[in-house]
Amino acid sequence: MDFNALIDNLGGHTLDGLTRGSIYALVALGYTMVYGVLRLINFAHSEVFMVGTWTVLGVYTVLGVGAGTGMGMVIVATLLAFVAAAVVSASVALAVERIAYRPLRKKNAPPLIFLITAIGCSLVLVEVFGHVLKVFFGPPFGRAPVNVPSPIQTATLMTIGDVRITNTQVFIILGAVLMMFALDQFVNRSRLGRGVRAVAQDPDTAALMGVNQDRVIMLVFILGGAMAGVAALLFTLQFDITKFDIGFIIGIKAFTAAVLGGIGNLRGALVGGLLLGIVEVYASAVFSSNWADVTAFIVLVLVLMFRPTGLLGESLGKARA
Repeated sequence: MDFNALIDNLGGHTLDGLTRGSIYALVALGYTMVYGVLRLINFAHSEVFMVGTWTVLGVYTVLGVGAGTGMGMVIVATLLAFVAAAVVSASVALAVERIAYRPLRKKNAPPLIFLITAIGCSLVLVEVFGHVLKVFFGPPFGRAPVNVPSPIQTATLMTIGDVRITNTQVFIILGAVLMMFALDQFVNRSRLGRGVRAVAQDPDTAALMGVNQDRVIMLVFILGGAMAGVAALLFTLQFDITKFDIGFIIGIKAFTAAVLGGIGNLRGALVGGLLLGIVEVYASAVFSSNWADVTAFIVLVLVLMFRPTGLLGESLGKARA
């Protein structure tokens, strides 16, 4: 254990943790929204994120962006990747709901069947996507990691003491917070958001009041998928890589973040994601980088043991503006 490595660069490690945690928080929103409405852990959500990373790669490849790309093209490429990743990821999430979950809801299947189906969907998406990439595009696509060209070149914006703040870190953190704020305001202030909260609080009463549950559930999957797509864009800006199973570890960490903040709580997902990112980076500094992934599992076990409702513990149905 090397606590000096943590203390000597505490500000830098904290900033790195907030950057990672912002990505976890956006992915965690999908788990939180689906659980808040359906009481379902959608383990296929990690593959929705994975598809988003490949969509970003596709947009950058088509536009031919990379090092030395002009500022105008950088802005255009980033905006197009933002829209494309959100739309494609939302479409995949909606397809999973329509194909896998809706028939089970119509048959009033028990919760265990939903859980098994969610795990099955996750495995199917991973294997199908890896196989399709290899067949149609060949190496290095398929099961090997692929570098994602980044149109935004990392540069130092300012230095506070020994802490170097880069443009990508600011972009990721601010982007995640803004998306979280927009989703929170939508759920708490819009008419559609009122329907989401109504179904989350009491689906039977909401149906009697004229709320279309199927539309609400579709909306929840679309919103969660879109957040995962945006997270995929931010992830590629930070790590410049994707893979057919890249969503597995990210999904576990995002689920941990959702539980840590309070599963079913939008603001809790943000808090849990940021805290998990900081704890993960701190653990890497004190022990080694090999402990980064292990930390998520340790945190998940501890939270379930001592605070199963999470830090905030408020359900989506009870959320207020």
